[in-house]
Amino acid sequence: MTIEVTWRSSVDAADVARFSAIAAEWWDPKGKFGPLHRLNPVRLAFIRERALAHFDLDGDIRAPFAGLRLLDIGCGGGLLSEPMARLGFSVAGVDASERNIAVAATHAGEMGLGIDYRAGTVEALTAAGEPGFDVILNMEVIEHVADSGAFLRDCAGLLNPDGLMILATLNRTLASLALAKVGAEYVLRWLPRGTHDWRKFLKPEEIERFLAGEGLDIHGPFGMSFDPLGARWSLSGDTRVNYMMTISRPA
Repeated sequence: MTIEVTWRSSVDAADVARFSAIAAEWWDPKGKFGPLHRLNPVRLAFIRERALAHFDLDGDIRAPFAGLRLLDIGCGGGLLSEPMARLGFSVAGVDASERNIAVAATHAGEMGLGIDYRAGTVEALTAAGEPGFDVILNMEVIEHVADSGAFLRDCAGLLNPDGLMILATLNRTLASLALAKVGAEYVLRWLPRGTHDWRKFLKPEEIERFLAGEGLDIHGPFGMSFDPLGARWSLSGDTRVNYMMTISRPA
Protein backbone atom coordinates (compact mmCIF):
# COMPACT_ATOMS: atom_id res chain seq x y z
CA MET A 1 0.00 0.00 0.00
CA THR A 2 1.40 3.39 -1.03
CA ILE A 3 0.16 6.59 0.59
CA GLU A 4 0.39 9.80 -1.36
CA VAL A 5 2.19 12.70 0.34
CA THR A 6 -0.21 15.45 1.36
CA TRP A 7 0.20 19.14 0.54
CA ARG A 8 1.79 19.85 3.94
CA SER A 9 4.62 17.42 4.26
CA SER A 10 7.37 17.03 6.84
CA VAL A 11 9.56 15.31 4.25
CA ASP A 12 13.04 16.65 3.68
CA ALA A 13 13.63 15.49 0.11
CA ALA A 14 17.42 15.68 0.39
CA ASP A 15 17.45 13.42 3.46
CA VAL A 16 15.09 10.93 1.82
CA ALA A 17 17.36 10.75 -1.22
CA ARG A 18 20.43 10.32 0.98
CA PHE A 19 18.98 7.33 2.85
CA SER A 20 17.42 5.84 -0.28
CA ALA A 21 20.83 5.73 -1.92
CA ILE A 22 22.15 3.35 0.74
CA ALA A 23 18.92 1.42 1.41
CA ALA A 24 20.42 -1.91 0.36
CA GLU A 25 22.78 -1.78 3.37
CA TRP A 26 20.12 -1.67 6.11
CA TRP A 27 20.70 -5.25 7.28
CA ASP A 28 24.48 -5.25 7.00
CA PRO A 29 25.83 -4.73 10.55
CA LYS A 30 29.21 -3.81 9.09
CA GLY A 31 27.81 -1.42 6.49
CA LYS A 32 26.71 2.21 6.60
CA PHE A 33 23.98 1.43 9.14
CA GLY A 34 26.41 -0.30 11.49
CA PRO A 35 26.01 2.47 14.11
CA LEU A 36 22.25 1.77 14.29
CA HIS A 37 22.90 -1.96 14.71
CA ARG A 38 25.15 -1.14 17.67
CA LEU A 39 22.53 1.24 19.09
CA ASN A 40 19.63 -1.17 18.65
CA PRO A 41 20.03 -3.31 21.81
CA VAL A 42 19.72 -0.34 24.19
CA ARG A 43 16.82 1.10 22.17
CA LEU A 44 14.96 -2.20 22.15
CA ALA A 45 15.46 -2.76 25.88
CA PHE A 46 14.20 0.74 26.67
CA ILE A 47 11.12 0.39 24.45
CA ARG A 48 10.23 -3.01 25.90
CA GLU A 49 10.71 -1.91 29.50
CA ARG A 50 8.74 1.32 29.14
CA ALA A 51 5.88 -0.32 27.24
CA LEU A 52 5.57 -3.18 29.73
CA ALA A 53 5.40 -0.70 32.60
CA HIS A 54 3.00 1.64 30.81
CA PHE A 55 0.47 -1.08 29.94
CA ASP A 56 1.15 -3.13 33.12
CA LEU A 57 1.98 -6.29 31.16
CA ASP A 58 3.83 -9.49 32.03
CA GLY A 59 7.22 -9.50 30.33
CA ASP A 60 7.74 -13.21 30.98
CA ILE A 61 5.21 -14.35 28.40
CA ARG A 62 6.25 -14.92 24.80
CA ALA A 63 4.33 -12.10 23.09
CA PRO A 64 3.36 -9.66 25.83
CA PHE A 65 2.11 -6.97 23.46
CA ALA A 66 -0.37 -9.09 21.49
CA GLY A 67 -3.45 -7.03 20.66
CA LEU A 68 -1.64 -3.68 20.63
CA ARG A 69 -0.98 -1.63 17.47
CA LEU A 70 2.46 -0.08 16.95
CA LEU A 71 3.60 2.48 14.40
CA ASP A 72 7.30 2.68 13.53
CA ILE A 73 7.81 6.12 11.96
CA GLY A 74 10.76 6.40 9.61
CA CYS A 75 11.11 2.64 9.86
CA GLY A 76 13.97 2.40 7.37
CA GLY A 77 14.81 -1.23 6.71
CA GLY A 78 12.86 -2.49 9.73
CA LEU A 79 15.54 -2.76 12.43
CA LEU A 80 12.95 -1.90 15.10
CA SER A 81 9.79 -3.08 13.36
CA GLU A 82 10.85 -6.73 13.22
CA PRO A 83 11.70 -7.12 16.94
CA MET A 84 8.44 -5.35 17.82
CA ALA A 85 6.47 -7.81 15.69
CA ARG A 86 8.19 -10.70 17.46
CA LEU A 87 7.06 -9.22 20.79
CA GLY A 88 3.45 -9.49 19.66
CA PHE A 89 2.66 -6.00 18.38
CA SER A 90 0.63 -5.55 15.23
CA VAL A 91 3.23 -3.39 13.45
CA ALA A 92 2.85 -0.75 10.78
CA GLY A 93 6.06 0.78 9.44
CA VAL A 94 6.00 4.00 7.45
CA ASP A 95 8.91 5.62 5.62
CA ALA A 96 9.10 8.36 2.99
CA SER A 97 11.63 6.31 1.00
CA GLU A 98 10.10 3.67 -1.26
CA ARG A 99 13.50 1.94 -1.48
CA ASN A 100 13.63 1.61 2.32
CA ILE A 101 10.13 0.13 2.34
CA ALA A 102 11.05 -2.36 -0.40
CA VAL A 103 14.08 -3.53 1.59
CA ALA A 104 12.05 -3.75 4.82
CA ALA A 105 9.20 -5.68 3.22
CA THR A 106 11.55 -8.15 1.53
CA HIS A 107 13.48 -8.84 4.73
CA ALA A 108 10.31 -9.24 6.81
CA GLY A 109 8.98 -11.71 4.26
CA GLU A 110 12.20 -13.72 4.47
CA MET A 111 11.81 -13.79 8.26
CA GLY A 112 8.16 -14.88 8.04
CA LEU A 113 6.91 -11.69 9.70
CA GLY A 114 3.66 -9.99 8.73
CA ILE A 115 4.44 -6.28 8.98
CA ASP A 116 2.31 -3.61 7.32
CA TYR A 117 4.97 -1.53 5.56
CA ARG A 118 3.91 1.63 3.76
CA ALA A 119 5.71 4.24 1.71
CA GLY A 120 4.38 7.58 2.92
CA THR A 121 4.29 10.10 5.73
CA VAL A 122 2.67 10.71 9.09
CA GLU A 123 0.63 13.53 7.56
CA ALA A 124 -0.70 11.18 4.92
CA LEU A 125 -1.76 8.66 7.57
CA THR A 126 -3.67 11.41 9.35
CA ALA A 127 -5.28 12.67 6.17
CA ALA A 128 -6.38 9.12 5.30
CA GLY A 129 -8.13 8.76 8.67
CA GLU A 130 -5.79 6.05 9.94
CA PRO A 131 -7.00 4.54 13.25
CA GLY A 132 -4.88 5.40 16.26
CA PHE A 133 -1.94 3.44 17.62
CA ASP A 134 -1.17 2.21 21.12
CA VAL A 135 2.58 2.70 20.70
CA ILE A 136 4.45 5.01 18.33
CA LEU A 137 8.19 4.77 17.79
CA ASN A 138 9.74 8.08 16.75
CA MET A 139 13.38 7.04 16.78
CA GLU A 140 16.17 9.12 15.21
CA VAL A 141 13.68 10.67 12.78
CA ILE A 142 12.72 14.14 13.96
CA GLU A 143 16.18 15.57 13.26
CA HIS A 144 15.68 14.69 9.58
CA VAL A 145 12.30 16.36 8.91
CA ALA A 146 11.51 19.79 7.50
CA ASP A 147 9.19 21.06 10.26
CA SER A 148 9.97 19.42 13.60
CA GLY A 149 7.09 20.92 15.56
CA ALA A 150 4.35 20.12 13.05
CA PHE A 151 5.76 16.64 12.53
CA LEU A 152 5.80 15.87 16.25
CA ARG A 153 2.25 17.14 16.77
CA ASP A 154 1.03 15.03 13.85
CA CYS A 155 2.71 11.99 15.37
CA ALA A 156 1.09 12.66 18.74
CA GLY A 157 -2.27 13.04 17.03
CA LEU A 158 -2.09 9.36 16.04
CA LEU A 159 -1.77 8.20 19.65
CA ASN A 160 -4.74 6.37 21.15
CA PRO A 161 -5.97 7.32 24.64
CA ASP A 162 -3.49 5.69 27.06
CA GLY A 163 -1.06 5.47 24.11
CA LEU A 164 2.71 5.77 24.45
CA MET A 165 5.18 7.41 22.08
CA ILE A 166 8.91 6.88 22.49
CA LEU A 167 11.18 9.45 20.89
CA ALA A 168 14.93 9.31 20.39
CA THR A 169 17.01 12.10 18.90
CA LEU A 170 20.21 14.14 19.23
CA ASN A 171 20.72 17.12 21.50
CA ARG A 172 21.94 20.39 19.99
CA THR A 173 25.04 20.93 22.10
CA LEU A 174 28.72 21.49 21.51
CA ALA A 175 29.28 17.88 22.59
CA SER A 176 26.95 16.57 19.88
CA LEU A 177 28.59 18.80 17.28
CA ALA A 178 31.98 17.37 18.20
CA LEU A 179 30.95 13.72 18.61
CA ALA A 180 27.83 13.03 16.56
CA LYS A 181 28.63 15.29 13.63
CA VAL A 182 32.36 15.94 13.25
CA GLY A 183 33.59 12.81 15.05
CA ALA A 184 31.11 10.28 13.64
CA GLU A 185 31.05 11.59 10.07
CA TYR A 186 34.49 13.07 9.45
CA VAL A 187 36.95 11.54 11.93
CA LEU A 188 35.75 8.00 12.67
CA ARG A 189 33.65 7.77 9.48
CA TRP A 190 30.98 5.74 11.21
CA LEU A 191 28.33 7.60 9.19
CA PRO A 192 28.33 8.95 5.63
CA ARG A 193 29.19 12.64 5.48
CA GLY A 194 26.07 14.76 5.48
CA THR A 195 23.96 12.27 7.44
CA HIS A 196 23.14 14.92 10.04
CA ASP A 197 22.61 18.66 10.08
CA TRP A 198 23.61 19.78 13.58
CA ARG A 199 21.33 22.81 13.31
CA LYS A 200 18.34 20.43 13.21
CA PHE A 201 19.29 18.66 16.43
CA LEU A 202 16.75 19.38 19.19
CA LYS A 203 17.04 20.22 22.85
CA PRO A 204 14.65 18.34 25.18
CA GLU A 205 12.95 21.59 26.16
CA GLU A 206 12.15 22.21 22.51
CA ILE A 207 10.37 18.86 22.33
CA GLU A 208 8.30 19.89 25.35
CA ARG A 209 7.55 23.27 23.82
CA PHE A 210 6.38 21.74 20.55
CA LEU A 211 3.82 19.67 22.49
CA ALA A 212 2.71 22.29 24.99
CA GLY A 213 -1.08 22.43 25.21
CA GLU A 214 -1.56 19.01 23.60
CA GLY A 215 -2.64 17.35 26.86
CA LEU A 216 0.25 14.91 26.94
CA ASP A 217 2.48 13.58 29.71
CA ILE A 218 6.17 13.92 28.87
CA HIS A 219 9.03 12.27 30.74
CA GLY A 220 12.79 12.45 30.26
CA PRO A 221 15.22 13.05 28.78
CA PHE A 222 16.95 9.71 29.33
CA GLY A 223 20.55 9.77 28.16
CA MET A 224 22.45 7.22 26.11
CA SER A 225 26.23 6.89 26.06
CA PHE A 226 28.66 4.95 23.88
CA ASP A 227 31.61 3.06 25.34
CA PRO A 228 34.26 3.00 22.59
CA LEU A 229 36.33 0.35 24.37
CA GLY A 230 33.45 -2.09 24.71
CA ALA A 231 31.82 -0.86 21.48
CA ARG A 232 28.43 -0.79 23.18
CA TRP A 233 25.69 1.67 24.12
CA SER A 234 24.02 1.96 27.51
CA LEU A 235 21.49 4.17 29.25
CA SER A 236 23.14 6.95 31.22
CA GLY A 237 22.54 10.31 32.84
CA ASP A 238 24.41 12.03 30.05
CA THR A 239 21.95 13.69 27.65
CA ARG A 240 24.44 15.96 25.89
CA VAL A 241 24.47 13.88 22.70
CA ASN A 242 21.81 11.14 22.44
CA TYR A 243 18.63 10.98 24.49
CA MET A 244 15.14 9.47 24.58
CA MET A 245 11.83 10.75 25.91
CA THR A 246 8.43 9.16 26.56
CA ILE A 247 5.21 10.91 25.57
CA SER A 248 1.87 9.49 26.64
CA ARG A 249 -1.77 10.44 26.16
CA PRO A 250 -3.92 10.04 29.28
CA ALA A 251 -6.74 7.53 28.99
